[in-house]
Amino acid sequence: MDTLENPIAEIQPYQPKPVDFARPLVIIFLVLVADQVLKIWVKTHMILGGPPNYLIGHWFQLQFVENNGIAFGAEFGGVWGKLFLTLFRIIASVGIFWYLLKMIKLNAGKGVIISWALIFAGATGNIIDSIFYGLWFKQINVYPSAIFHGRVVDMLYMPIINGHFPEWFPLWKGEEFVFFRPIFNLADASISVGVILILLFYRKDLKSV
Repeated sequence: MDTLENPIAEIQPYQPKPVDFARPLVIIFLVLVADQVLKIWVKTHMILGGPPNYLIGHWFQLQFVENNGIAFGAEFGGVWGKLFLTLFRIIASVGIFWYLLKMIKLNAGKGVIISWALIFAGATGNIIDSIFYGLWFKQINVYPSAIFHGRVVDMLYMPIINGHFPEWFPLWKGEEFVFFRPIFNLADASISVGVILILLFYRKDLKSV
């Protein structure tokens, strides 16, 4: 007569998945380094508002502009507005980092963790400009220098489609049409990629965290 095997003996002890901090930290580090290296090069080698460098014809240009505002050159006016925006960025970035750590500890999906790492890296990249560029580059700034009042450096311009609306088009008939018009930086691109990935692929992961 065969003896039944003890099912309890076959139960393996629960081994939690190791928490992976390395991947998001590497992504954050690489984005920050690439963003700051490009910004510092533009800041020290190009003329503010000067002629662009054409990388791929007229479709991909390197320009040098600065803004006091949000992403893609949007402005948030005034000295106090600038200070408020910088402080808001810092608070938002701390919140993003806290949420990222929470998802890492809960072993959320790799995709959603990478997406939030990109968002945090981009936000931090622009925060560095806002806090320190007023002091680091005070000898070449064309505006009053002060901590928390630095301007964000933008340089990537991609007018992929450049033409005019037809005369029959309502409201904007005959006016110039450019896609993509905003000038942005690598930090802006990192934030945008992270947000798009979350909206397209990882909304369910957000609900489960």
